[in-house]
Amino acid sequence: MAYRYGERRQQMLFPPSLEEYVSPEAPVRAYDAFGEALDGAQLGLNVQEDQVGPPAYDPRALLKLLIYGYSYGVRSSRKLERECYYNVSFMGLTGGLRPDHKTIAEFRRRNKKVLIQVLRQCARLCLQLDLIAGNTLFGDGTKIRANASIKNSRTHRRCQEQLAKIDQRIRKILAECEAVDRQEQGQACLVKMKEELGNQETLRAKVQQILRSLPVEGQGSTNTTDPDCQPMHSVQGSHAAYNVQAVVDEKHGLIAHSAVVRENNDVHQFAPQIEQAQETLGKKCQSAGTDAGYAGVEELEKIDEQGIYVVDLLINPVLPMIRPATFILVRKARFCPTAIPTR
Repeated sequence: MAYRYGERRQQMLFPPSLEEYVSPEAPVRAYDAFGEALDGAQLGLNVQEDQVGPPAYDPRALLKLLIYGYSYGVRSSRKLERECYYNVSFMGLTGGLRPDHKTIAEFRRRNKKVLIQVLRQCARLCLQLDLIAGNTLFGDGTKIRANASIKNSRTHRRCQEQLAKIDQRIRKILAECEAVDRQEQGQACLVKMKEELGNQETLRAKVQQILRSLPVEGQGSTNTTDPDCQPMHSVQGSHAAYNVQAVVDEKHGLIAHSAVVRENNDVHQFAPQIEQAQETLGKKCQSAGTDAGYAGVEELEKIDEQGIYVVDLLINPVLPMIRPATFILVRKARFCPTAIPTR
């Protein structure tokens, strides 16, 4: 026979179990072992073996499902539900459980603090397994678009201009109503006002609410769809977005800390992100680096005062590991992968 053909209808005398479908070398085995080793009671996970009522899903299985899914970029509750039906690794991890997306989302909502502690323990486990050294940390940021249009970002001046246009439009509509009333004298009255007038009044109230939320003229803006996002500039243009910060370890490039901030640039982010990464790892690093977008002297001084060497990651120009208060930006310098401390 020239080819091997599969037969989906072939019956097996001894059907294989889920355990046999997952290879012993599969990465999901490590996540399963990590989840089993966690102390649910110490983490604050609500595990009640003797609870009454209809049986619920094992909270430890749901916790392992979220950790494994997040590690591979599957963050949507609906996508996690789909993986439990079609992905052998997820099926083996949960023991064949198939929770719906509402159950997954509700479990995540009720156990946010538990997830934070587990992910922090995962970072420290990598430190103990020598996957993270914790000696040198590198930080960088990127802009991610928010689920909102930049057209909905309102400044104080724009709100004032729109209020003036709305007032003008309302006066025009009222004048039109008066003119129509004079023309329709003697006719049957209209019970309802123009819908357009009601909409304008609603819009006026909304703009006034936005205006009250703005601090003072010329400072900041707010978005009517997503109040937390900010107008930001990136290589893709100007959008309503967030500034995502990440700190990675030098050894294998594993992420030690991540955060989402509203600032449009990275000037004030270097020291806070490195310090939070050190808090997550429970260890002080020896050197920290980033690109020129973080070149704020005050932030660099905060790191330098802790006895941590500061190194720039750009190939051209290079910022040597020297005290920030006296650093000189050397242009057209050749990149040196290991800079020598000048202390």
